[in-house]
Amino acid sequence: MIPDDLMGDIWPKAQPGPDDADYGSTRFSPLGRFPVRSFQSFTLVYTVGEFGLDDTGAIKIVGRWTSDGGGVQFTDPGAMNYVTATASNGVDLYLHAEPFPHQRPWYNGIRVTVKRGYMSPGDTITVILGDRSLGSPGFQLQTFCEAAFEFRVLADVCATGVFLPVSSHAIEIGPGPVTKWVLTAPTLRHAGDSFSLGIRGEDAWGNASDQTPSHLQVTGAGITGLPQSVALEPGARAARVDGLRAEAEGTYRLTLQDVEGAVLAVSNPLVVRSSGPRSFWGDLHGQSGETVGINPMRDYLQFARDVAFLDVTSHQANDFQLTNAFWQQINELTAEFNQNGSFVVFPGYEWSGNTPVGGDHNVFFASEGRQIRRSSHALLEDRSDIDTDANTLPELFAALKDEDCVLFAHVGGRPADISRAEDARLRTAVEVHSDWGTFEWIMTDAFELGYRVGLVCNSDGHKGAPGACYPGASEFGAYSGLTCFLADNLTREDVFGSLRRRHHYGTTGCRLHLEVTAHLGKCGGVFAIDPRLEMNEPVPSETAQMGDIVRTTGDHLDLSVLVEAPSPIERVDILNGAAIVRTLRPHDAEPDGRLRVVWQGAEYRGRGRTTRWRGKISFDQARIREMAKINSWNLEREFEIVSERSIAFDAVTTGNFGGCDIWLDRDEGTVSIKTDLVSSSLELSRITGDDTIIEAGGLDRKLRLFRLPRIMDRRNLQEDLTLQLNPGRDNPIWVRVVTEDGFVAWSSPIYVTR
Repeated sequence: MIPDDLMGDIWPKAQPGPDDADYGSTRFSPLGRFPVRSFQSFTLVYTVGEFGLDDTGAIKIVGRWTSDGGGVQFTDPGAMNYVTATASNGVDLYLHAEPFPHQRPWYNGIRVTVKRGYMSPGDTITVILGDRSLGSPGFQLQTFCEAAFEFRVLADVCATGVFLPVSSHAIEIGPGPVTKWVLTAPTLRHAGDSFSLGIRGEDAWGNASDQTPSHLQVTGAGITGLPQSVALEPGARAARVDGLRAEAEGTYRLTLQDVEGAVLAVSNPLVVRSSGPRSFWGDLHGQSGETVGINPMRDYLQFARDVAFLDVTSHQANDFQLTNAFWQQINELTAEFNQNGSFVVFPGYEWSGNTPVGGDHNVFFASEGRQIRRSSHALLEDRSDIDTDANTLPELFAALKDEDCVLFAHVGGRPADISRAEDARLRTAVEVHSDWGTFEWIMTDAFELGYRVGLVCNSDGHKGAPGACYPGASEFGAYSGLTCFLADNLTREDVFGSLRRRHHYGTTGCRLHLEVTAHLGKCGGVFAIDPRLEMNEPVPSETAQMGDIVRTTGDHLDLSVLVEAPSPIERVDILNGAAIVRTLRPHDAEPDGRLRVVWQGAEYRGRGRTTRWRGKISFDQARIREMAKINSWNLEREFEIVSERSIAFDAVTTGNFGGCDIWLDRDEGTVSIKTDLVSSSLELSRITGDDTIIEAGGLDRKLRLFRLPRIMDRRNLQEDLTLQLNPGRDNPIWVRVVTEDGFVAWSSPIYVTR
């Protein structure tokens, strides 16, 4: 469990007696390790302390906000998550669930209130979580692993409404068996570079599993240094294979097999060049149990390095909950784990101002030992350094103006309002994807404001799994994002240089190789510094890469795009600002091919953005041969073929998209889609390879239907094209890639000035 001095907990100062007074004690059973999403039964016995427990006094059992375990209930003894409470002296007890029983992170709770009586010292209350005595299967655990899942007990012994901590009990929640394998390679290296592979098995909910076979094997034509077999240590969640090389230029894909030769996974593409930048993958945004996440920060960093196989990471605690002791530990751990050449870690935090004063921004320092500038001390009892706070975004920019740091604008619980202030030296990027969803609108906001920022994707993970965080059954609606940094070497200095030059791109979680090159001609040039910051002449250059700010004299731009993807490419959109100016497809949509149905968007920009899509897809003449889900993360939501002509679905989106592919026996009749938000019927013969759109209000909320070939196998695309430039303003040229399996990648824009 997390030490109290590292947690930003605020407990009432008023107490019935001295600090060591007896407000009761507890026993809890069983303890131990239990599988994710399993049903269990736990018994907690509270013994009343020296003050007794007065009429309308109560105890609470609270847990962390992150949990997506079963919602407790008290009325149906045969259903899951049935909870009972009995008093040893026979007094009536009233139970009810409290979604916000205490301050964050203690946001899930059960309150047990004494009614029509009182309890004396030594009396007991027995609470059974998952009481199976009348047929309930038990209490359903969360979908993700946790080293110490806490049941914290609070008591209000004097019926004043003031609850004080009494005790805490913890169980371990472990992974299930492997259902999927992941083989991770770098995506861009030089010929002859030594590199590593990462191997991870995941259970049905995406947890890294330690229930793995003892030996596997990896094959890959043209790769030297591959061992005959890879040993997985007992209890290990992952394995690393070091010392590999590719001596020739080209694109490589490696294969993971079991000892019988059955293919378990194929790696992401590895592109090998003789020169140029290398690529390094990072998830720079997440939290641990010291604030609103789970598990200690040390475990967080070890997972990022040894299980998710990230090259770059950071830790981003909410500043208003970040104690001085924990800020010191953050700096100590980032210094300990940072190893230039193998694993880069930046010290930092999340400035968590409310949206009206600027909204969430991530702060990353180039070195340790810097002064934290909090948005507030909302959950901090120690106010000795409150004069160092920066309560608004303009104040934050002013306080950091001389610091060696960069900032990202983040859309989470407090969406960033980037119009509140600007400092192009500090805020180098906006985050367009995280576990919270997808937010292209923050990028187009930046264009409208005239900003020149890069684009990143991260997780903002709270589940101790940076770089591989699944949404499970919680309010998070998306898989975690990744950012690919283009840099010469894996060092803090080079990655920071990549951030400041916007030489990076983001994905919704896949490791895809993406190159975007502008051909500027003999009169072109690239600005070393944004000319909005200071006057400077561009350095003559005939080419530019993503993130560059460039000058050209012509009214057209020649652009080259290269994609090497882990799965077949569905489409590549070329954008100028918010407008799609060209769509590239490495395939032809067949008239009798599959039908793709997509739902996407959000309610609005704020915390309650989740849109629920419940409905049915049905056909009046065609029969369904096969259906494949896209971005269907919650295994317990209905999404299935219910008859030969209909599919029922229950899904959520939070700015991202989900949907399904449907293979039909004929191209005749109509398809009807009915949802709680919008419904429509369309003739199948009129649906083409271009989107047929049904608007559904909200924030970019819509249904899209289009055709795809029955089989897609093109994982690469290389295209040269010429774009018309708009006069009198910036032309932010960027690329969006969508793959068959629902992943998306975005390049940082090339900002073309004329």
